[in-house]
Amino acid sequence: MIQQYKIVTLCGSTRFKEQFLEVQKKLTLEGNIVISVGLFGHSGDEEVWKPGTKEMLDDMHLRKIDLSDEIYVINVGGYIGESTKREIAYAEMTGKKIHYLE
Repeated sequence: MIQQYKIVTLCGSTRFKEQFLEVQKKLTLEGNIVISVGLFGHSGDEEVWKPGTKEMLDDMHLRKIDLSDEIYVINVGGYIGESTKREIAYAEMTGKKIHYLE
């Protein structure tokens, strides 16, 4: 039997790497297909800061949202940065459900 899995994209500051991994595991075990970030720029992945890379990754994340049924915002301590605010606005504009860690 083929199940219908929800596709969820994780959004949030890459400084919260541990929480990204915890939420990814939790949502996967709940039966979701989880799309996450490819690099954690604020947690040591220096390649993010090479010219043009951050812009590419930001655009790619919007395409990930396009593929998703909903987004899950990793907002530790209520923190939502500028990139994440833009992703939330995009998700709202495209009619995606939005869930928050906190």
